[in-house]
Amino acid sequence: MKTEKSAHSEQFKSALVCLVVLQIEVNAALQYLNSACSIEGQFSPAQLDDHQKVSYELAFSVADLEAASAMLKYAIKVSSDDRLCEQLSLAFCADSLRTVWQRLLTHATEAGLSRSQLLDLMDSEPLAGFLAEHGDVAQFAAIGTELLARGNVRLPSGLDDEKEIIRDSFARFAEEVVMPQAEHIHRFDTDIPDELINAAAEMGCFGTCIPERFGGLMPDERNDSLAMIVVTEELSRGSLCAAGSLITRPEIAARALLAGGTEQQQEFWLPRLAVGESLAAIAITEPDCGSDVARVSLKATESDGGWVLNGAKTWCTFAGKSDVLVTLARTDNDLSMGHRGLSLFMVDKPRFTGHEFSHENSNGGRLTGRAIPTIGYRGMHSFDLSFEDFFVPDTALVGGDEGLGRGFYYTMAGFAGGRIQTAARASGVMQAALEHAVAYARDRKVFGAPVGNFQLTQVKLARMLAALTASRQFSYAVARMMDDDGGQMEASLVKLFSCRAAEWVTREAMQIHGGMGYAEESDVSRYFVDARVLSIFEGAEETLALKVIARDLIANAGERT
Repeated sequence: MKTEKSAHSEQFKSALVCLVVLQIEVNAALQYLNSACSIEGQFSPAQLDDHQKVSYELAFSVADLEAASAMLKYAIKVSSDDRLCEQLSLAFCADSLRTVWQRLLTHATEAGLSRSQLLDLMDSEPLAGFLAEHGDVAQFAAIGTELLARGNVRLPSGLDDEKEIIRDSFARFAEEVVMPQAEHIHRFDTDIPDELINAAAEMGCFGTCIPERFGGLMPDERNDSLAMIVVTEELSRGSLCAAGSLITRPEIAARALLAGGTEQQQEFWLPRLAVGESLAAIAITEPDCGSDVARVSLKATESDGGWVLNGAKTWCTFAGKSDVLVTLARTDNDLSMGHRGLSLFMVDKPRFTGHEFSHENSNGGRLTGRAIPTIGYRGMHSFDLSFEDFFVPDTALVGGDEGLGRGFYYTMAGFAGGRIQTAARASGVMQAALEHAVAYARDRKVFGAPVGNFQLTQVKLARMLAALTASRQFSYAVARMMDDDGGQMEASLVKLFSCRAAEWVTREAMQIHGGMGYAEESDVSRYFVDARVLSIFEGAEETLALKVIARDLIANAGERT
């Protein structure tokens, strides 16, 4: 007779095998598209534009399978501490398998797959047996019922004691300092108060990705992306705009400086960024190029002792209150050079409050900014910027002479961390939304019973918990990969998965609240509009899926057999 432990082990093993079965189908589709987009045996990215829809769906399929795999590995590790983790991970895996299978079936022709073979998969082992046992309505309802009975929506994190202490410290900070101010900042679109920024600086928020030798929290001898993820998640639970995104900009700036800055630039900027003495904003996006960074056109013309900047930037978040704009500019006027003609600059400016500013540079030129009204993500304020003959000294060029034409690469080094951090921001927002949804479902009565007594609510809450847990554990897994100098593709995948999940989770939290969820005074309405931006910034969903994930997976399809 099998022991209970061995039976559980068999279930996990079966789940992992099922993931492999569908991954084989996905890999076959990727290989088919590789052939369809090759000319004389060479992959041609331009040909991929004729296959955008199926490529988009395959990117999400890979993200879903990777998330399910991370969820299962997490549950194997902690299920002995909490049986709910086991039930949840198996149900989530089954849900993911059905979703990916349906995508493949829908796009079988475009993906070069056999519809009859896909249909047979669902009626044969291992899929048929596993799906018969897991992921049905009754299982999700039972998970939702237990979640409501507990009230506490936190499952074991799987973190070590050091990271748990960090998580607990920043959770208290979010509850005591951030949450009391979050609604006011959002509803009245105010600046983030200086006292909140100063308190965050005292907690070390700005130095999570800066080595200790520069005054940051990251060990000198190794990266610690996981600590940054844990901090980001708790701050975002307090408020995405008022806290969770405060550390994104210094994190991107620090990674860029560590990737290419001169020794003098690192010694000057990193200590200031680490303690919040210098607040950073990232000026990359332009009105005519969006996520296509290689088409940046803001001109940097060499001048006596420095460079003169002319052009526009947009969606530059926190530009008003920042002390430095990390600005990508074209230093080579030959547009055929593409991303190889771009360089990165650290542009000094004074801090400004409010929704617009104008700065007359004492060394020549003018910089103006006007905040863009947005439905959410308020407080940080995202600006349109205009540089008019704005002079910056030679010392502003990241990397000095060696940095000419390297700006794109330094920017990408920063964005890799930005993507995984955005996944953590998504998890934080989902955590807050689920906490409110569970509390409301327990207390609010309709038709003579609490909202949580209804099966549909129970299923919703269970699936929300599953999406949150998968997002969290996927981001933890990717953080560990990045700390081992890997995980670049996975960072894009976890952003793709988590940001889409956050939109759905916050939507369901709002729906559970009914009419109150639509009221601006309700926290869940803020979570909903804040979550919507996650799939747009740090790489818009479509660009990320098509130009980063699908392009790489299809180009290298032969390596994923």
